[in-house]
Amino acid sequence: MQKAKNAMKMAAAGAAAGAVNGIFGGGGGMIVVPLLAAAGGKPPLVAHATAILVILPVCLASAAVYLLGGRFDTDLFLAVSLGVLPGGVLGARFLNTISPAAATAVFAAVMFAAGIRMIV
Repeated sequence: MQKAKNAMKMAAAGAAAGAVNGIFGGGGGMIVVPLLAAAGGKPPLVAHATAILVILPVCLASAAVYLLGGRFDTDLFLAVSLGVLPGGVLGARFLNTISPAAATAVFAAVMFAAGIRMIV
């Protein structure tokens, strides 16, 4: 019974992440990471790594909707992709070298800075 209840919580978290990603074009990780850590009881590094894998299909689905809707800039995509790929590899390697507390602190700082940047 508890396992089913936890699966339902995680499915609700997934729905929220999908909605955020679909509306804002990204940002599902800001929901998935805290929910996996708090509601899912997962260690921070597992929550961060799992969030990356969970966000992939969400991003693909959202990208398909945007692409079909004509909201896509090929030049921008290509330019950003040049940095995203190596940055993703470096970030994943970095996550494996820091403590869970440091990962949580960095994640919180980035989320805070992004929030401040959005209102300023």
